[in-house]
Amino acid sequence: MGTSEDPDEPAGPRVLDNRRDATRYRVLVEIAARQPAVSQEEIADVIGVTSQAVSDYVRDLVDGGFVEKRGRGRYEVTKEGVDWIITRTDALSDFVSRVSDDVLGSVDVDAAVATDAVAEGDDVGLEMRDGVLHAVPEGGSATAVVVTGGEAGEAVGVTDFEGVVEYDPGVVTVVSVPAVTEGSPPSPEVITDRAADADLIAVGGTEAYALATRTGIRPDIRFGSATGVSQAALRGLDVLLLVSTDELSRHTTRLREDGVRYEVRDSFTP
Repeated sequence: MGTSEDPDEPAGPRVLDNRRDATRYRVLVEIAARQPAVSQEEIADVIGVTSQAVSDYVRDLVDGGFVEKRGRGRYEVTKEGVDWIITRTDALSDFVSRVSDDVLGSVDVDAAVATDAVAEGDDVGLEMRDGVLHAVPEGGSATAVVVTGGEAGEAVGVTDFEGVVEYDPGVVTVVSVPAVTEGSPPSPEVITDRAADADLIAVGGTEAYALATRTGIRPDIRFGSATGVSQAALRGLDVLLLVSTDELSRHTTRLREDGVRYEVRDSFTP
């Protein structure tokens, strides 16, 4: 089997050349995984071929020096066999990487929520709603082509983008909540007033979470708030961030780094 192969031949994904090469590769891998007690019937079930076909492949592998027979139903992959598996596996890995990077990577496909049923090939508009990209059949300032269709409310794939999705980035209102060693938290009424104008509520730190729950507010963002708040604002949502004083600097630094507009407000006055 392998003894007739040209050592100077380029190491391509030979196991993809034809079905026989692919099956031979899979049989050898299964033997390596099961050795020394190898059940050809089990390999046949896994691969989806007959036991006789597996027997033929095993015989070829033994004749080629890739497998050594050590008794009835007992086989071991030789060093040559291991090297052959590694070579083909590395070639397959390189091939998959090239497909991912050069082929799939060059096809820029984004997901969008369909506002109505769309089909593959449809031209749609793109709008940002509630911080999420939506595919709108009636068009818009930015357009795309549907590559995977779906019903209203489903995620669909879109590509071939033209134009700019028009939306205004959000603003983050930061309310600093005193740490437990610094005094009493602000009045819940103050927080309620500020929350009424926000699209999302986020908390950073235990003191901030306690204040939100005491006020009757269920935060939309509790964990990873520095990243989540920034991303939400960049997608057009206004965010109220309740953050304990020991977490304040970390959150505002992230907002500045991401170019997000924010304002720090007095937590004790409306």
